[in-house]
Amino acid sequence: MKDLIQKLKKRFDVNDVVYQKDNQTYLTIAKDQAVSFITHLKDVEGFTHLVILTAVDWIEDNEFQLTYMLNNPGKKVDLGVRVLIDREEAEMESIHHLWKTAATYQRELREMFGIDFPGSPRVNEDFILEGWDDIPPYRRDFDTKEYSEQTYYPRPGRKTHDPAEYMKKKLYPEE
Repeated sequence: MKDLIQKLKKRFDVNDVVYQKDNQTYLTIAKDQAVSFITHLKDVEGFTHLVILTAVDWIEDNEFQLTYMLNNPGKKVDLGVRVLIDREEAEMESIHHLWKTAATYQRELREMFGIDFPGSPRVNEDFILEGWDDIPPYRRDFDTKEYSEQTYYPRPGRKTHDPAEYMKKKLYPEE
């Protein structure tokens, strides 16, 4: 994998390389190079399987981190391609032309994080949250507790017992 990374560094601006395991590496690439980089990995380097596309909300840095996990089945290695995008203008070029399944991941990220992928099929249609009009629920500034208190009928919770006191009362109810 180290030879591949050195080869990629000659052609692309690869940063923050982390060799997680012998067969799993992560790296960061600039947003403007991401799609051409991923295309190169698929067409030239044999990473023919998109395992997953996911996001992390780095609210403190005002960024989202997209992670494209790619697999090279011939070499049995995984490469995580991280791309940082602005949180306020959360938009990324689509890769649905490389893998049809990417469109599904992109729809989910649009709905759950508010990240737009212009041109991706059906990206603006409801995916899971039909009729949702609140802040995307996977963003870290979404208040889950407040939402559930406003949405659901309150009911008493479970009681928690101190194990020592509880067993003492069970074993010696007279005392």
